[in-house]
Amino acid sequence: MKTSFAGDSLLAAFLTAALFGFAPMSWGQQGPTLPSTGSQIPNQTMIGQSGGTMNDQLQFGTMGHQVARDQQDAYDAFLKERDAARKIQRGRDFLRRYPKSPFEEQVDATLMDAYRTQSDWKNEYDYGDQALTLNPNDVDVLATVGWTIPHVYQPSDPDATQELDKAEKYAKHAIEVLTAMPKPHGLTDAEFGAAKAKRTYQAHSALGLVYFRRDDYGDSANELEQSTKGNPAPDQTDFYVLGVDLMHLSRFGEAADAFRGCGGIAGALRVPCQNNAAAADAQAAKPNPQ
Repeated sequence: MKTSFAGDSLLAAFLTAALFGFAPMSWGQQGPTLPSTGSQIPNQTMIGQSGGTMNDQLQFGTMGHQVARDQQDAYDAFLKERDAARKIQRGRDFLRRYPKSPFEEQVDATLMDAYRTQSDWKNEYDYGDQALTLNPNDVDVLATVGWTIPHVYQPSDPDATQELDKAEKYAKHAIEVLTAMPKPHGLTDAEFGAAKAKRTYQAHSALGLVYFRRDDYGDSANELEQSTKGNPAPDQTDFYVLGVDLMHLSRFGEAADAFRGCGGIAGALRVPCQNNAAAADAQAAKPNPQ
């Protein structure tokens, strides 16, 4: 089966800063007051820089089928559609007209992306799960759903705990698949390496946010260090959450570096991160209590 992200260029998108009350963390005599379980962390509605702009393709296997011309034409028209609402309608129509089509997984995966751009998380997850039923190793679906869940997480959701568990499972499996994945036909070594790296960064970003939502700052920091180190386009939120993790772990100098990484990236968190970097530096300069 062929798996890929939709061709639309997706950039990191944050909800308004005012909604989340962004501000530098406070630093009293008792030490820093730090956000946890998502406080002061913006929910992202689209794939961020840790995921890269996923307009490349990682093919896992091959469809290996000949199809009737009308089915091929309908599939091609679906892929070429750029309007999100019409793309969704074409995809749903295709699945109704051609049940058990060899294109079914690709249509499910593309609908998953289309619904994500509409912030329709239920349908994103539903179509992602349908694609994974057909191919449990669809690394693009695993990485996308695994990344989305903790980035749009709401602790008040009745199934919030189960969703985080699913995100962890999907992200870990994505890393397993990527580690063992042979180079697909049609990709150069450089293209394959870059495609694998993007999804690996994305999976570690997903795990970092999952563990942060659980207040597991040590594991969160470990994953976010892997999602940012060597990443040519690191995600601003990853750096911010990494800084918060490290502050909770009293690794103040490293936290300052993480906040500086965040502050060097354009976005809603730039000013809070710049302020928090200075505050973390001040905390690091204090003598250690004996």
